[in-house]
Amino acid sequence: MKNYQIREEVPENVQKKLSGYSPLTQKLLFNRGIDTKEKAENFFNPNYEDLNSPLLLKDMGKAVERILGAIKKNEKILIYSDYDADGIPGAVIFHDFFKKIGFDNFENYIPHRNDEGFGLNIDAVKSFSKDKFNLIITVDCGINDVKEVEEANKLGIDVVITDHHLPNGELPKALAIVNPNQKGDKHPFKSLCGAAVAFKLVQALIERGNFEIINGWDKWLLDMVGLATISDMVPLIDENRILSYYGLLVLKKTRRYGLKNLYNEARLSANFITEDDISFVITPRINAASRMDEAYTAFNLLKSEDIVEAKEGAERLSKLNNERKILTATIVKEIKRKLSKMEKIPPVIVAGNPKWVPSILGLVAGNLADTFNRPVFLWGRNGYKEIKGSCRSDQRTDVFSLMQKMPDNFFTHFGGHKFSGGFGISGGKIHFLEEEIIKHFKKDEKTKSHDEKVLIDSKLSLSDINWDVIKEIEQLSPYGTGNEKPVFIFDDLPLPKLQKFGKHSEHLKLEFPNGSNRPISAISFFSDENSFQRPIKEGEKASIVASIEKSYFRNFPELRLRIVDII
Repeated sequence: MKNYQIREEVPENVQKKLSGYSPLTQKLLFNRGIDTKEKAENFFNPNYEDLNSPLLLKDMGKAVERILGAIKKNEKILIYSDYDADGIPGAVIFHDFFKKIGFDNFENYIPHRNDEGFGLNIDAVKSFSKDKFNLIITVDCGINDVKEVEEANKLGIDVVITDHHLPNGELPKALAIVNPNQKGDKHPFKSLCGAAVAFKLVQALIERGNFEIINGWDKWLLDMVGLATISDMVPLIDENRILSYYGLLVLKKTRRYGLKNLYNEARLSANFITEDDISFVITPRINAASRMDEAYTAFNLLKSEDIVEAKEGAERLSKLNNERKILTATIVKEIKRKLSKMEKIPPVIVAGNPKWVPSILGLVAGNLADTFNRPVFLWGRNGYKEIKGSCRSDQRTDVFSLMQKMPDNFFTHFGGHKFSGGFGISGGKIHFLEEEIIKHFKKDEKTKSHDEKVLIDSKLSLSDINWDVIKEIEQLSPYGTGNEKPVFIFDDLPLPKLQKFGKHSEHLKLEFPNGSNRPISAISFFSDENSFQRPIKEGEKASIVASIEKSYFRNFPELRLRIVDII
């Protein structure tokens, strides 16, 4: 159960330091650890020049020297990227850079999500040797691919790893490893996404390479960096705030036919693109390519310079995303049915089916973790009949740490972050997965709170919702992990009649009278009257926990509430 608490009031000394800002803005700033005018101005106006030098990243010099040498000698370069909405934009960044400098002796390779899985694989490396590649540059993968890099070395292929994932023990013996999370790295900010690391390498190449490029051209790549930074749910603080802030500016005026057609397909206006549009509309379409087909569908779209190809690609991604939604909903329903028959739901939900496609299980796990407020581990079988799985956290449990605590060699491989991960496991051990996961989870369970504490920024009334308030809220965007969207509580509201909308009536809307002003709509997607702590019953009074947002339905701007909970 969620335990809602209103954040503490702004201390008088901080109010004085933030004088000149409204009480609401002061509260929102203080809630985010900003307690002086200088910090506030820096937060409101991110400075691109405040980005750290890419040369602070360990091995950056080695990577730059090797790649520049390959360009000079016209060696054959392979860009090997992950297949998600971080790796694909990162691949486009390298593609665009090489094209810009007139270097054509390169290829992009993106492994098949179901058949090859995450990271380098030995069969692919052997094929690169046959095709006479001299250098592999990884994007958003490679940090734990010890055997695969060793194979490349044996075959005479140099490897430059660019990644941001956490190392899991021994590092590969690559020519260079560019990863802010490796031991000995001096880059001040550690939470960059994979595409941002790739972007920094391109920045360093431009700085050292003496290419005939217009100064500042690299800023056009920020649409890809912003897309990846928002998609990968890295903390939107420090450098990531700068990259996402300017990334959104470039996303609004992008030159890419692919993005423009994606906007059209999703009925989004480029001028009003927000981080929510990226997270909930664009990212799922990018990821649908690898989940339901091949990642190249999204990659080709984003790099396309052909209007017809871009239109067809955007339509294809929308179709794949709709198919993905149906498949995801089917598996969610199957697991929920199984859980409903249990006398007590276990502290960690573990489920699997050889028929499930591993590529969509992360989405299913995320849905279940949110619904049941506990970590989830799911598995399926890929095209090679290997058992692959995904896990998602309940926002309290470190699932990567939990996998690390499992017996040696229990997983064939695993990786990820605090809140999400992936794993492989042999058929002989899959039957013990639930038992082992729950056993190790319970060892740390005493240190965890069973109630999820959710902090509310402030208490408001419906009459407080106006365009001035939304302007104050938007000053602190882009929102995301580490800079969560402000959440407010509206107390003692008589619940109006529930309205449903959507193709299958899967969303709900409540319209609250607001005096002489227009009624205030409150919406919640994929919800019904029983989706909240308190069921919706017309006429009863309840408190609405919600964020305030600006909607552009049919290009008509309106203010509305996005319901978080009803209590």
